[in-house]
Amino acid sequence: MEHSTAIMEDAGNAIEGGSRNDNKSNKSEGSRRGGQENNYNQRKRKGEFSNAGRKQGGRGRGRGRGGHDDDNKRHKKSDMGRGEYFASQPDKRQKTSDSREKREDGKGPQYGTQFSKEEIDAEERKPKRKVAVMIGYSGTGYKGMQISPSEKTIEGDLFNAFVAAGAISKANADDPKKASLVRCARTDKGVHAAGNMISLKLIVEDDDIVQKINEALSPQIRVWGIERTIGSFSCYQACDSRWYEYLLPSHAFLPPHPSSWLAKKLEDLADEAGDREGYESRQAEVMGFWERVDEEAIKPVLDTVDEDIRFDVIKALQGEDEANAKAAKAEADVEQTAKAGKSVGEVDDAPKIEDEKTEEAATIINAPAVPPKSEADKEDPKPHHESGKADDSSTAETVPPPPGSEGAQPEAKEESTAQPQLTPEEFDRQTRLRAATKRLRQAYITAKRQYRIPQQRIDRIQAALDKFVGTANYHNYTIQKTWRDPSAKRHIKSFVANRTPVLIGEGPEEEKSEWLSLKVHGQSFMMHQIRKMIGMITLLVRCGSDINTMHDSFGSEKYSIPKVPGLGLLLERPVFDSYNNLQAPKHGREKLEFGKYEKELEAFKQREIYQRIFREEEEKNEFGRFFNHIDNFKEAYFLYVTSKGLEATKGAVRLGGGGKVVESDEEQQGDGE
Repeated sequence: MEHSTAIMEDAGNAIEGGSRNDNKSNKSEGSRRGGQENNYNQRKRKGEFSNAGRKQGGRGRGRGRGGHDDDNKRHKKSDMGRGEYFASQPDKRQKTSDSREKREDGKGPQYGTQFSKEEIDAEERKPKRKVAVMIGYSGTGYKGMQISPSEKTIEGDLFNAFVAAGAISKANADDPKKASLVRCARTDKGVHAAGNMISLKLIVEDDDIVQKINEALSPQIRVWGIERTIGSFSCYQACDSRWYEYLLPSHAFLPPHPSSWLAKKLEDLADEAGDREGYESRQAEVMGFWERVDEEAIKPVLDTVDEDIRFDVIKALQGEDEANAKAAKAEADVEQTAKAGKSVGEVDDAPKIEDEKTEEAATIINAPAVPPKSEADKEDPKPHHESGKADDSSTAETVPPPPGSEGAQPEAKEESTAQPQLTPEEFDRQTRLRAATKRLRQAYITAKRQYRIPQQRIDRIQAALDKFVGTANYHNYTIQKTWRDPSAKRHIKSFVANRTPVLIGEGPEEEKSEWLSLKVHGQSFMMHQIRKMIGMITLLVRCGSDINTMHDSFGSEKYSIPKVPGLGLLLERPVFDSYNNLQAPKHGREKLEFGKYEKELEAFKQREIYQRIFREEEEKNEFGRFFNHIDNFKEAYFLYVTSKGLEATKGAVRLGGGGKVVESDEEQQGDGE
């Protein structure tokens, strides 16, 4: 009976699709198309029976919390295989025609450049050829790779340069679809690429066409070369795998400062688990680093701080416990009595602040890593060694409105204009407090930049990276995917840390900042996957954790994994082995390889990418701010890095996919199973 129903459904589908199929070419494809359609229909019937069985079978695959069916979420474009996605698309010619009509009526998005009919008619007609354009770019200041009618993008600038160089005719200058533009890999806002590719139809008769295009581009974008391809080539479909590089300062692998909440939890839970000796052995090569910094770099600065503000300076940078231990107790008691604000303990107990903490965890895990500026000025103390940008405004003691509040900026302006109304004594004290805090902050930042990672630490990083190689379930390394979602399984071919760190900056060697280069080679990656993979690595190594924790993160249990800043991520190059080995020699085309431009790529990376990454980190201290949130977030989200593992996170309010708050472990375990 089910078989008969399936046959009737196939017949109905054939009738509905008849008009669409009539528009396609009929030349000698009867048996071939028949076989493809039969195979597709068989797969479709199998999928429909599977869905029906799940719907009838209670809490089956794809069922959400409360028994609601979530199958519709599993069939988005991002979850489909390429064959299924392209087979389900409507007629592309019709879509292009509809889009053109909307633009002509002024209703659709406007791309490229609009030329008059007279200019178009006067232009000489030249043939277009299908080509692959190999490019590199720095994403700073751009809203990502993909062309947009309203934003500054890499493709937007490239398309305009093609028009200016005569590689795209004036008749086709208003719409990238007319040139069949396809990107190999889309990159997000601010993300760089030493090597990326687009495929499209260009006029490439001029021998110096690459030079003409580059002259029309900013130095941030370069065209390495243009190669003729076969007519059906699509760089997106032909790409076999991709190499990405992530660059981060080596001090990201330093342990949390002893004054931080996470550092104290690491020691306490190691004692509870009877793992203190193992924990210390995993931190042996960095043991005592912060104590030496405090003694050699921080204490001399603290000795110059006036005694009446010393308590508040230490409290602002390292917390109240450290302030009580280091500052003069008598003076501290006087200052505490005179202060009108709440204590740290009172802030922690306030329900409003607890809500903001939950918001902050969602920001770390699934939102942009750099917090809003107002977050850095909260009353909750932040350790100096991981604090934000070194500016005078960082010691503000008022608690600002929540991020996104309409009244946040006006209130901040009102406070700043009220400062001159302070008494001369209060104004003098505030000025001295800010100056002292700035000096101490700079001392910590300088100490971190002078850190040089030992080879034993790089060995631990590489051992952790090796755990990613192979096929695994990465549902914890992206958003809005469950463990049972087949699209969460990805294959990593290699993940390597360069054992020779890169020194970036100006001046003598000792003043430069040391950065590590981590390169990953995989078939494809999901949203945030690489940044969360790096986030897991940095947490495990810097916290002296058991690296086998990574195996558990591939299982069904939910892990809250932070994603490191996008600042250090760049696409190294895509790989086209299948095309190069089969199609290119068969049709007499050149292989698509970035290796022939290796010298130009490396110079471009040093000039336009590495230096930009360093300058942005120097100005914004993004990595410092990120790890400051992690180390001083007083909730159990990230305590799986301790000796007690995931057990240490039990009973805490936890985050589900997309940053959704889940109130209990039982509720979390039932979600999406």
